Amino acid sequence: MRKLKLYIAISLNGKIAKSDGSVDWLEAIPNPEKIDHGYADFYKSIDTTIQGNTTYKQILSWGIDFPYADKNNYVFTRDKTLINTSEVVFISDNHLDFVKQLKNQKGGDIWLIGGGQLNTLLLNEKLIDEIQVFVMPIVLTQGIDLFESLPKETKLTLIETKAYSTGAVEIKYKVNCR
Repeated sequence: MRKLKLYIAISLNGKIAKSDGSVDWLEAIPNPEKIDHGYADFYKSIDTTIQGNTTYKQILSWGIDFPYADKNNYVFTRDKTLINTSEVVFISDNHLDFVKQLKNQKGGDIWLIGGGQLNTLLLNEKLIDEIQVFVMPIVLTQGIDLFESLPKETKLTLIETKAYSTGAVEIKYKVNCR
């Protein structure tokens, strides 16, 4: 079975983005050595992404080519009027069943890009296998929480930690489904 992995950066106070959805604060963290925090290796391990529609719109607002065009990409939304593109397929209903089927297909791991609502939905349904979070050395005054709404209490098992010269700390957990 394929693993669904939440791979994401957060502020020290648990925000994945500012209130407007922007993540420009990540660029404000000094990184003179251009450390990728393991991103290239992680990216090679996945062949599929899942993200919420708000996250997808935020990525499109960056004014760059869609960064995951070489992967299978699914955007979860409630809007049934959206039309698939050459880069993404919109999933507008049966989200949980879709994820269960996707995990049972052959292939590489699946990257849950976010956002906070989708993270909570999939955590509460015990569909996330691993959480790999990068705690960045910044506190945001307002923003979008890693898990929005009401996440269920969920036990995690530490897999590894790693500190970077950028001040970021990587924490990788296995999600206990019991």
